[in-house]
Amino acid sequence: MPASTTAEKTTPTSRRTFVRRSALVMTGLVTLSVGFTATGASASTAKNAGAKSSQSAPTMTPLTKLPRFGQSGDAVRAMQTALVAKGFTLVGGIDGVFSPRTRATLRNFQKVVGFKATGRLDRKTAKVLGLLDVQTAAVAPVPTPAPAAPVVELAPVVAPAASPVAFVATALPVLGARGEDVRAVQTALIAAGIDVFGGADGIFGNATTSAIAKFQTARNLPATGTITVDTLIELGLMPRPVLPLTIAVFPVQPSCYFTDTWQAPRGTRLHEGVDIIANKGQAVYAVADGVITKTYNSQNSPLSGNGVRLTTADGTYFFYAHLDTVAPGIGLGSVVTAGQVLGTVGATGNTTTPHLHFEVHPQGGAAVNPYPIVKAVDACKNS
Repeated sequence: MPASTTAEKTTPTSRRTFVRRSALVMTGLVTLSVGFTATGASASTAKNAGAKSSQSAPTMTPLTKLPRFGQSGDAVRAMQTALVAKGFTLVGGIDGVFSPRTRATLRNFQKVVGFKATGRLDRKTAKVLGLLDVQTAAVAPVPTPAPAAPVVELAPVVAPAASPVAFVATALPVLGARGEDVRAVQTALIAAGIDVFGGADGIFGNATTSAIAKFQTARNLPATGTITVDTLIELGLMPRPVLPLTIAVFPVQPSCYFTDTWQAPRGTRLHEGVDIIANKGQAVYAVADGVITKTYNSQNSPLSGNGVRLTTADGTYFFYAHLDTVAPGIGLGSVVTAGQVLGTVGATGNTTTPHLHFEVHPQGGAAVNPYPIVKAVDACKNS
């Protein structure tokens, strides 16, 4: 089980307005913004190229039918290119497929620029991305069912802030430290809307400790008041890890809590999952489309208690354990969609604390640390 857990003030409203209008990555530092089209060329270059091509082919009109989830083609590729050009990580690269990975990245972008994080490419989002100026063929929409789970607002995956400091995980500043690394953290905290008494003075004192703890609480991190790798990632001062895969839906109904307990000792074994603490009876969701390929109960699996294995098309499977109940109609061979209720949080098996034990096995192989995968879609605070 995981343990329970200024110089001048910035104006959050004006900052958000500027970010929305400029479609900049919210790093908290002043940067130079360069205009672009989704193909990476300047707007004037794209316009000139379009004028030349019109001499030999019919002129393509701007997108009026935007791509939807599940589609593929040049319009999706243009959207992916635009997201990457804005500094957002796209797991799997620019493949022209509007997959759960692309939808997750689109949600990240929408949240950063101040839009509702729907994961749908609406005209407002397309305009900020510059896609309404992209000259390409329209793609016919394909209707997709809405998930039963609440819409998850994803934590933004932003580019590391431009900082003169290169943080090293094994040598992070501690209470009492002074220097530019401390000043960089203080500046990032202020940019995130956290008051630091005394401002960015480069001194790691009690005021900075309090500000860090406040930020950690807001981001569902252990509120230790210390500078950790996870805190620096959330501040944009260190890059997010490259994930082996992404999930479309957070697995537990909020509110809840979890920390990174990967490989923590569990008697004679090591922990291979993440424990998401929640109240008994809260809904447990399918994180992706797939099939239930195995079921568990307290009789055949006294360690895990009630549980299921959800397997996707590429063989990746997700293991859910300690469920109180399995949802009606969910059993071996059941075909499920992302967001569908699989059961409820419980304390069956070898535990007395209600929680979901959740494992990730890419392509059916060994378990990998699920914490960063789940953290990327953290919905525990969305209550």
